[in-house]
Amino acid sequence: MEQSHSALARRMKLMLDEEQLTNCMRCGFCQMACPTFLETGLEAASPRGRIALMKAVVDGIMEPDETFQSQMDLCLGCRACEPACPSDVKYGRLIEQTREAITQEKKFSMPVKLARKTFLQGIFPHKGRLKFMGKSLRFYQRSGLQNFARTSGAMKMFPPHLQELEKVIPEVTGDGLTDLWGKSGFPARNEKTSSGSDVLVIPAVGEKVSRVGMFRGCIMDVMFAETNVNTVRLLRQAGFEVVIPENQVCCGALHAHASEMEDARELAGQNLIAFKEAEVDYIVSNAGGCGALLKEYDHLMKDAADPSQRDDAHRFAGQVKDISELLQDIGRPLVPLEHIPGKDVTVKVTYQDSCHLRNVMRVQGQPRELIHQMKGVSLCELQGSEVCCGSAGIYNMTQPQMSMDLLDHKMEHVKDTQAEVVITSNPGCLLQMKWGVDRAGVSDRIQAVHLVDFLTERVQFDDQEEDM
Repeated sequence: MEQSHSALARRMKLMLDEEQLTNCMRCGFCQMACPTFLETGLEAASPRGRIALMKAVVDGIMEPDETFQSQMDLCLGCRACEPACPSDVKYGRLIEQTREAITQEKKFSMPVKLARKTFLQGIFPHKGRLKFMGKSLRFYQRSGLQNFARTSGAMKMFPPHLQELEKVIPEVTGDGLTDLWGKSGFPARNEKTSSGSDVLVIPAVGEKVSRVGMFRGCIMDVMFAETNVNTVRLLRQAGFEVVIPENQVCCGALHAHASEMEDARELAGQNLIAFKEAEVDYIVSNAGGCGALLKEYDHLMKDAADPSQRDDAHRFAGQVKDISELLQDIGRPLVPLEHIPGKDVTVKVTYQDSCHLRNVMRVQGQPRELIHQMKGVSLCELQGSEVCCGSAGIYNMTQPQMSMDLLDHKMEHVKDTQAEVVITSNPGCLLQMKWGVDRAGVSDRIQAVHLVDFLTERVQFDDQEEDM
């Protein structure tokens, strides 16, 4: 993957936010919040160190060579440094701009170029192809192919970390949210927007509190569609009318993680239209990674040529809420079950923060408050819950060693809590924690679950037309 260092330096000088570069006071408060610094102890692996490297390139003091680029790649993008920074440096924007410049100048090998094009452009932006991917995964899991791949040794063709990850992929339904809801027997009606686009409207239980647009996501709707269904059920129970725009697309977070920012902006533009036409009060996400990018659509679209699109992005960003915010702060209180049929209501749990939910959306109290409200649940705080688990979008694919180091340390803290359940609020974090439970050999006594699924099992519903 060759590139011209001088060309990259010129591009960085054009793209990087000079004000943010100079805002850094070099105080070092960010270091103790940075997972890669804590793991390595290297100044260059801290936000302060990376900003110094960026500035040195922009000022013409150093060339952005392979060592420079490897440090930019090592950053998780967890943005834990931002809440810790007394100068409010927008480090996330700087690393995003730097990576975008690197990507634009890099000449990828043909296999890498093909993989990026296939997934980022060929699959994730297209609902029908995502659905096909889900059904293909379901066929793989249920046809015997998965068992054959594991017992025949075929999985050994893949790197060890991918072999481990394959073992914890949940069993998928092959159907998305709207498909599952249609089969459930729960009420819904189809409506048309002013432009003729389809939306599915699901009424609130009881008096309506507000109208909320459901962002179903791509990975969520393929691998965790039942969690999406449970999200809608919780929202209904709390008094929200839920609207699902048919023409919504991937949020663009995976594209942003891969520094394909133009693709991310194109997807954002489509979502701005879809949710504006749906005429909702809030836009809800149950995935911290998606929610963080949705919350920053105003920044993503700040250079849009059309002023109305910039206005729409600003309005959209202000409407985005995590599911826990809506349930805890705005909706009617959920009623916890006194008894769970066939299960002991008493359970000890711990909570692993989604980095983007905590550091970008600034949501950390609401999930814990909801957990505390459930009967018989003892919440034990996880040491270092604010430290990234190592998932970080596609980081566990591109930086497997650092990702696994972080995960293994995380699991030591999980075991210290003696919790039976690890709860989190993002699909990537959930897969990573399932992976960690498996790696640590404690799957017989610890399970990892999404906050929404945990609450659904323990909340009293008034919509029991059909057992789901």
